[in-house]
Amino acid sequence: MFYRPEDGHGLPHNPFNAIVTPRPIGWISTRGADGHDNLAPYSFFNAVAYVPPQVMFASTSAKEDRGDTKDSVAQIRDTGVFCVNIVEYEMRDAMNATSAFFGKEVDEFAEAGLEKAECETISCSRVAAAPANLECKLTQIVQLPGKANFAVFGEVTGVHIRDNCLKDGIFDVLTFNPLSRMGYRDYTVVREKFSLKRPGE
Repeated sequence: MFYRPEDGHGLPHNPFNAIVTPRPIGWISTRGADGHDNLAPYSFFNAVAYVPPQVMFASTSAKEDRGDTKDSVAQIRDTGVFCVNIVEYEMRDAMNATSAFFGKEVDEFAEAGLEKAECETISCSRVAAAPANLECKLTQIVQLPGKANFAVFGEVTGVHIRDNCLKDGIFDVLTFNPLSRMGYRDYTVVREKFSLKRPGE
């Protein structure tokens, strides 16, 4: 089949998210100017540069109590910082719990029963037990076409790695099995890996 998105796909559910998969999940923690902590998962997330290390995530909906966006972007606008918490398979239920539409005064860490730890380089909480955390300083927020679509870019200023995830100096994803987003309500988990050498290596 072929369809133009502006004309609709005619299927029971939008296939776009199922085509661009799997996608890593950025579990974004923020702290508002009023001191309230927030934690929410975003599957439009990735690393985008090595030097300096940079990441991005995109928010694509809004809440009535935040106007044109959601809590994460609103708080990042105010403070200029955020933290990316890496999601392991064992934290899938906690991650899912934080995806609910709570009021801006609600602390998702508490709702999901997650222990907090304070970041080192920014004023923000992080998921204490996560396999890794990336502390980030906002570089830019780009408004994308479409209502409430914002891409947030940040420079990584601090990196936490859980000790048991390091094996022989390598951050080994098989020690924690990263969770990834598929289409619809589907997820997948990394349980195996293989290596490929580039031509000429």
